[in-house]
Amino acid sequence: MPPPEKNNWRKYVPGGPSPMPPDARRRVLTFAAIFFVLGIFLIPSLFSNKTVKSVNYSNLLTYAKEQKVVSASINNTSGVLTGQLADGTNFTTNGPVPVLSDEVSTLRADNVSVTFANPSSLAASLLPYLIWILIFGGFMLFLSRQAKGQMNGMMSVGRSKAKQFNQDRPTTTFADVAGYFGVKQEINEVVEFLKTPARYSAMGALIPKGILLVGPPGTGKTMLARAVAGEAGVPFFSVSGSDFMEMFVGVGASRVRDLFSTARKQSPAIVFIDEIDSIGRKRGAGLGGGHDEREQTLNQMLSEMDGFEAAEGVVVIAATNRPDVLDPALLRPGRFDRQIVVPLPDLDERLPILQVHAKNKPLDPSVSLEMVARGTPGMSGADLANLVNESALHAVRRHSTTIAMEDFESARDRVMMGQQRDSMVLRDDERERIAYHESGHALLAYVLDKTDPLHKITIIPRGMALGVTMTLPEEDRYIMSRQHLEDSLCMRMGGRVAELLVYGDLSTGAADDLQRNTELARRMVREWGMSKEIGPMAWGSNNQVFLGEDLMHTRDYSDHTSQIIDDEVERILREQESRAIEVLTLHRRGLEALTRALLEHETIDGEAAARLIDEAHGEPVHPFGSRTVSALGLRQDTAGAPDTPEVAASGKSAPTPVSAAAPAWQPPTLPAV
Repeated sequence: MPPPEKNNWRKYVPGGPSPMPPDARRRVLTFAAIFFVLGIFLIPSLFSNKTVKSVNYSNLLTYAKEQKVVSASINNTSGVLTGQLADGTNFTTNGPVPVLSDEVSTLRADNVSVTFANPSSLAASLLPYLIWILIFGGFMLFLSRQAKGQMNGMMSVGRSKAKQFNQDRPTTTFADVAGYFGVKQEINEVVEFLKTPARYSAMGALIPKGILLVGPPGTGKTMLARAVAGEAGVPFFSVSGSDFMEMFVGVGASRVRDLFSTARKQSPAIVFIDEIDSIGRKRGAGLGGGHDEREQTLNQMLSEMDGFEAAEGVVVIAATNRPDVLDPALLRPGRFDRQIVVPLPDLDERLPILQVHAKNKPLDPSVSLEMVARGTPGMSGADLANLVNESALHAVRRHSTTIAMEDFESARDRVMMGQQRDSMVLRDDERERIAYHESGHALLAYVLDKTDPLHKITIIPRGMALGVTMTLPEEDRYIMSRQHLEDSLCMRMGGRVAELLVYGDLSTGAADDLQRNTELARRMVREWGMSKEIGPMAWGSNNQVFLGEDLMHTRDYSDHTSQIIDDEVERILREQESRAIEVLTLHRRGLEALTRALLEHETIDGEAAARLIDEAHGEPVHPFGSRTVSALGLRQDTAGAPDTPEVAASGKSAPTPVSAAAPAWQPPTLPAV
């Protein structure tokens, strides 16, 4: 439980009840004042249990003669007589003003105890006003305290909003972060430096002033910072980059000063800034002028990290997924001395991440997390956590008490292909065209050598797509060859070409395929030098303008070169379209068989699709194994491997696939000098 603020009225005792919040305390005091005022007027009447009898003044004199009156009190101001009768009843009556002395003598002669009351008229008249003055004074006191609190809030707008953690509040530790052994080792080195600085000082080593965690979203940069907070035995300050920005000018710089001032007082300390790119972008690079407030904040941070007054004993850890937009002055040695890349997890790291997220979930004994890890390349830690959660939700929908392998399969389809849209009803002719379209993709994905293995085909609308052909990478891939890119282009042409072969016309179903193919072919020409006409030259990607300085550098080649680039992109796409026509024409029976199966079952896996294509072809397309992925992590792929035991035993070389790619591109011959 966090300690209370200093202005709490109740002293905080560890383990005891938490103090009352200020808002609740104000409400209690307000209701107490209201009840107090009401009690002044109501309590006397509630406790008055005696009955008062009103009598006539002449009857009162008669009662006195009959010895029925015991006492009488006369108010000299109002002439009201109150007293007690012989039977114990209280009475009241209005007498003459002033009361006649003869009548008083008569009452005393009749053994009536007569007294006179002279109340203070001033006190009686001022009492109601005094009560209202007290109420008004209490209300004004309440308003003044409210205004004082608001004034304190305005005066504290320049204070840092960083949350402080210490060794008494451990949260996540390095044991909770699966994988990333190299990253944890580098960060843990800083933690150990702060814990035992003498070991490093003896070697003359200086502590890094700043560590920048760089990586795609969802890779666990913030979780690593939480682990530092749990492992460090020093004060840890956590703040987001957006917390420095405010509508008031100069607030960001003031908060930076306050943050580092607080950290210096408690040094050694660690400061974590999440999403630092919100304040650390390049200065003077925005469209239409710079952002003065953000630049002032950045200037102050640069000064605090390595300015005239060095922040001794303060280490800054920052996280971002856009290091390309950060100011160079922020990244120079002396400020962020070390940049740690937090990449997407590989196979060896995905398995422990899945084990962490599935630790407290009831898994079926048939579930193999290693198979799940093999079937989820390219997923980040957040994606894997979402995958495990989606599988648990799917198991609940099945009314199962354990999470089975089919739940992971369905969850992966949900994450990678989108939610199934059961409410969409397609006409029969639309279903048939979609089936031919997806069959064209699937057939080329199976026949071609360098495409990712075929996993699943469906004509059930998912997400924004009316049908999906899903392929999975064989393994973690970090570079792509030219033949792999060409096979990918040809495979995406399969849907358009299948419609053209069957119907003789085209539809809008290939819009996304054409857009992705055009972008990929343009990158092959402009960035990767895979065109003999362009040669070993590269230009930046033609993405949208993000920084103002990129506006004048998106076109750094001539119009003639631009025309050559367009011609080369067109040539590559037309070659792969012709290649797709050739392969689908050769395997027309397989295309028809896949289409009939999809119209009947709506969804078929890669193994069933391979069997249909092989049967229609009359012989296995890949004699040495099927290139499919029928389940999570299960891959049947030995095609194109002439050195397998089967080939060695037969003494024959592997036959050339029917879809052999075009001859490998040869670089142009350089002229003799």
